[in-house]
Amino acid sequence: MSTTDEEERREYYRIEDRIALEIQPLDTDQQSHLDLLQDASPLFNLLSELHVAEFEAQHLLRQLNESDRTLAAFLKAQNKRIDLLSQVVAQTILGEIGAPQPVVISEGGVEFSYPHTLAVDTLLSVKMALMPQAHGLLVRARVTHCAAHEAGSFTVGTEFIGLPDAQRQLIARYILQKQQSQRRQALEHGTALAH
Repeated sequence: MSTTDEEERREYYRIEDRIALEIQPLDTDQQSHLDLLQDASPLFNLLSELHVAEFEAQHLLRQLNESDRTLAAFLKAQNKRIDLLSQVVAQTILGEIGAPQPVVISEGGVEFSYPHTLAVDTLLSVKMALMPQAHGLLVRARVTHCAAHEAGSFTVGTEFIGLPDAQRQLIARYILQKQQSQRRQALEHGTALAH
């Protein structure tokens, strides 16, 4: 691997996590299209659009909070109701995607275990549900490396292709929240050990 490749891979902060993940290699016809493929699951598409729309509306809600606190409080309550409904949809979708699995994720890509070898530069459709909110994302990715791993599986590294800014920011916010949660747990664990 060249120094440039290593620098690009280090551009984003990575975390180890567990997410629900479904990987589909794209055939030659699908690879020639630059648009994101629509998933066969209408529920997953709706969940994905819901989370992106919620993310895009956050700055408007913050602005509204400064000018009309009553309306902002009402909209926050409605947002909470929508979040609860999206979690119901997410639980249904998790049954389709499968149980969360260990990954390394960043704004730039995801590394995961896969039962088959994948050639470098293979394009993939990656369906992810980021836990516990189960943010649904359907993205395209390119295989950057694939290496044999234990028990006949392969460690596959990918980089996201054409990721819209809203989805990239949603992943970045998710990673930041995970980091904060891990730090809190480490502090609590350290405090518990001190007593």
